[in-house]
Amino acid sequence: MTKPLLRWLALDLNQALADGARRDLEVSADGARWLIVAALVLAVTALALYLSAGYHTGFEILNSRAAALPAWGWEWLTTLGDERVAFALTLFFARRHPRLFWTLICAGLLAAAYSRGLKPLVDAARPPKVLDPGSFQLIGPSHRNESFPSGHSVTAGVFFGVMIYYARAMPWRLLFLALAVLGGLSRVALGVHWPVDVAAGLSGGLIAAWAGVWLARRTPWGMRDPGVHLAFVCVSLVMAIALLMDDGGYHRAERMLQILGAAALLAFFATYLLLPFFHWQRRVHIDQAR
Repeated sequence: MTKPLLRWLALDLNQALADGARRDLEVSADGARWLIVAALVLAVTALALYLSAGYHTGFEILNSRAAALPAWGWEWLTTLGDERVAFALTLFFARRHPRLFWTLICAGLLAAAYSRGLKPLVDAARPPKVLDPGSFQLIGPSHRNESFPSGHSVTAGVFFGVMIYYARAMPWRLLFLALAVLGGLSRVALGVHWPVDVAAGLSGGLIAAWAGVWLARRTPWGMRDPGVHLAFVCVSLVMAIALLMDDGGYHRAERMLQILGAAALLAFFATYLLLPFFHWQRRVHIDQAR
């Protein structure tokens, strides 16, 4: 019984990937324009901030005004840029939308090269290292080095950038763009990044999303090969499990992260194992009835 079931699961996944790749094939060119325009605006914003009054421009006013809002809200928003959250969220749609999933993987690899390449190269000091304690709002871990660009902002830009590209309606694109910006601004509100870091991070993430679309189109095996697909799905599973055990230093978001991690794991078991198993049982019953 085990071998026929495994063969069925493999065949079912093959068919699901083929159907999903065709489902997302037709996408409006507006998505690419959204990414390019938004990335350019944010890049110009980062440059304008830096040239107007230096690298630390805008931090004091944004950080102080953010203090009027509850700390838990900023901690929740900053999870939008948590790599573990981005991976865990893919478990809700990876099987049905393998093209979208593969695009996120390609874009994420490019974004990681951008963020993790520049951070140690620039090694800019963060607000907790530059400013006097108590002179600004600091929530959560007190990071001190490798400020440029904001890694959370890059992740938010990548994830929501790909969502913007594949969204089919303007309200969804506006929502995804707003979530990316809020995720980036949360880093200033928490007191661990300068506005220049955030603008540059979001811009780089959106550019990586656009480049990820291009790369995914030229490597279609990544969305069609079940082995490759499942390998990255396993990475998402590990990330979802990590959400159950570690809040990243933002304790007010702990319960929310645990709920998200558990829901992502349930989504995986339902879509990759439970539903295909029920389909297999139904097929067995039909074959036996003939």
